This record gives sequence, structure tokens and C-alpha cells, in this order.
Amino acid sequence: MIRYILSPLLFLISVLLVQAEELHVNPQTGNDANSGLKMQPLKTIMEAARRVNQNKDQGSTTIFLSEGIHLITQTVMFTNDKYTLKNRLTIRAEIMPDDAGWIPQKMPVVVTAVPLEPGVGGEEARGIQPEVSHVTIEGLRFTGSPDYSYMDGKNLRRSYPIWRDGKKLDDLLVTQCLFAGNIDVLPLHVGVIANGYGLVIDHCVFFNCKNPVVFWKNDGGSGSRSVMRYSLVYGCYFSGVWTTKSTRGEDFDFHHNIIANTTTVWVREKGSTLRYKASDCIFADYTNLAGYGDGALSDNNLSSTDFLEMKNVQTVGSVKIEKDQSKRNYLQLAEGSLGSNLKAGLFKKKIIWIKNPATL
Repeated sequence: MIRYILSPLLFLISVLLVQAEELHVNPQTGNDANSGLKMQPLKTIMEAARRVNQNKDQGSTTIFLSEGIHLITQTVMFTNDKYTLKNRLTIRAEIMPDDAGWIPQKMPVVVTAVPLEPGVGGEEARGIQPEVSHVTIEGLRFTGSPDYSYMDGKNLRRSYPIWRDGKKLDDLLVTQCLFAGNIDVLPLHVGVIANGYGLVIDHCVFFNCKNPVVFWKNDGGSGSRSVMRYSLVYGCYFSGVWTTKSTRGEDFDFHHNIIANTTTVWVREKGSTLRYKASDCIFADYTNLAGYGDGALSDNNLSSTDFLEMKNVQTVGSVKIEKDQSKRNYLQLAEGSLGSNLKAGLFKKKIIWIKNPATL
């Protein structure tokens, strides 16, 4: 009797295992004609997305990116809307920051070199574009655009490494990712910009971006709440966080973040009257605490701060960033820096301070 009960159960387990799709991408050893298995990796994220969009079998999908430079030459769009809260689409590094042996040089580097297309107020290039719900992006490093921002006095070229357009979409988790730009040679306009609901920014680092994250528009319906937590924003030269009239305060959870050496901590959509809460954070070395996002910041679009209820938020002191590339916490908080107790940055587990990763 037990034999007959177990047989259907084993069959069901085997079916579920088969339905879990895995694809591996290695820009150095891969070939887009390969199977995509670990020993036969694909070469490009674009090919991985093409295969994912064609596979209608129910189940989760995980795309593993190896260390190295992943060049995106056309927008990587995911359109196969088959995923659920448990059976997700995940795009992740082979080795994560909390794994043994991880060092910054092992992060897959995603470079957006997509041909620019006309956009509002200039041109734009979109990198990874998940037009589906229930997506996780984790453990990746994104750079700015290998182009210039300004076309002329009014029009810009904008680089968006992660973009989501659908205003009804829900559940996009971006975790343990590093976004690094440079205003002069690798401008990164917005690290993550997403319409819809449930945009969660978790344990991310934004270094010298113009804007780290924009919680953009939705359809006015209902969805899961958006979150920004345990993240470090340093050197961003416009805002530390950007919210709109769609980012309702009661649906927005903002805690354990550090925003430092930044022009304006919090930018809201022009005309917004929404209220927000920030808890257990550090806002340091900023020019303005609040402003409206309508063109370049000036005295005409600075905002009062009465919309923001701050609980256990420190607004004095200086944050120090580690610039030694041999250290595991490169481009994160330096050892002993203000804010170390908040655990903001790439690591979810306790940080192990290593001066010479070559000995690993």
C-alpha cells in the first residue's frame, strides 16, 4: 500500500524538478548555440531572455550570470508572464556576496550599451526590462552608460540599467546589487526605475549615480507595498530616493538606509502632498533634505520637510566609503564608519573583514 502511495508522490516531485528552468550565461566561455547548462553556458543575457520568453512550461526560472563583463547591446525584455510568488523569474550571480570566497571582482558586471531611443526630454537606453511580475535580480553590478548625458542645454541621454514599464505589474525584488556610475564618463541616470507595485530595494549600493531608484507610476489599483531597506546611497548628484503621487505613504516602507554626500535626500513628484515615514536611517552631508522632481533643482522646487516623519534618523556626521579594491567591502562602508550598525550594504550576513582576498 505504501508503495502505491509513494509512486505518484515521487512522480509529482520529478515533474516539479523538471519544470524548474535553469540557464547559465558566461560571456567568456559561452556560446548562444549551447544548451545553457552549466557546462555549456550561453554567451549573452539576450539569448537567455529569448529562451525564457519561449518556454511556456509552468515553473520557476533562474538565470545564472558568471563573473565577467556582460555587455547588453539590446534591451533584455522578459514578457513570459507565467511566474508566481513562489515560482519566480530570478536573474542572479553565480556567487553571491554572502557566499564563502566572494570578493567584489567576482560580481558579474552588466554594461548597458543599448542604442539610444527617443524619450521624454531626450533619448534613453534601457538595460534589463522585466515586463512580468514576480522577478528577483540579485548579486549583480551595473555600470553607467559609456556615453555622455547631455545632448544640449535641455535634452539628456538617460541610462536605465533596470526598467519596468507595466503599471499593473507587481513584485520586483532587487537585492544585493551594486550600481556604480560617474557623472563625467559613465553617467548612470537611474539605477532602478519601475512602474507598478511591489518594488523592493534590499541591501543594494548606489555609488555616484544621478538617482538611485525611482518608485514610478501605477494604475491606481492595489498591489503589494514598495520597500527600500538596508541600502547605501553615496555620492548621488540629484536625489537619494524619488517618489511620485502613486507612491502612497502607507504602502511605502523605508528603513535602515544610508544616504550620504548627496545633493537632495528625498525628491517627490511636483505637486505631491503624500506623507512618508523613515526609520533607523542616516542622512548625512547633503545639500537639501527635500525637493520636487521637476527639472533641475533650484530654489523654486525645494520642498519643506513636513511630509517626512523621521524616527531614529541621524542627520549629522560623515560617512566613510572603502576605496581599497583589495578589500571585501570595496565601495561600501569603511570599517568603523558612521552607520556600520545599520547593516546597510551588500551583505546580509555578518561582514568578515579581509584585507587580502588573494589568500582565499
